[in-house]
Amino acid sequence: MDKLPPIGRRRRTGRASEEAPGAVHTPAFPGRTPRISAVPDLATHGKVTGMAGRGPHGRAERRSAGELESEVLATLWATADALTPAEIQAEIGGGLAYNTVHTILKRLYDKGLVLRDVDGRRGAYRPAKDAAQLTAEAMHEALDRGPDPIAALQQFVTGLSRQEEAALRDLLGGNGS
Repeated sequence: MDKLPPIGRRRRTGRASEEAPGAVHTPAFPGRTPRISAVPDLATHGKVTGMAGRGPHGRAERRSAGELESEVLATLWATADALTPAEIQAEIGGGLAYNTVHTILKRLYDKGLVLRDVDGRRGAYRPAKDAAQLTAEAMHEALDRGPDPIAALQQFVTGLSRQEEAALRDLLGGNGS
């Protein structure tokens, strides 16, 4: 029976296909043998993308893809015009790369959350739904996922402010008495 190599090591054959999953190469220098680390490369395996500013150690902080999607949607909702990726990048700021903005717009387009207006080679984007429609859809989806939507609604309304409660009563046709 063939003995398995330790995690993060490679068999002496040197074939890349026999590396441990998630292994990261350290570049080889003359006179040194290449090393492999079992620590996965967080830049390619993590969930975070986009620059957000500087952290306590002077390093760039990262925003999640969901946070960036929300920022892009908020930027689009703030105007009646369709915006190009460059315009969105300028509006959001924070050192966000053009490619990051374009990737986020592609994801939003694939999800049906933005529409692309093609003007020659330059594409501009606008929201497919307004913020209220998107929020209402999320609320419906959350109610559909749970085992007891009535109990969820009861919990939800207990957290409403007086103003929100009054608006809900008006929408439901109640007079509040």
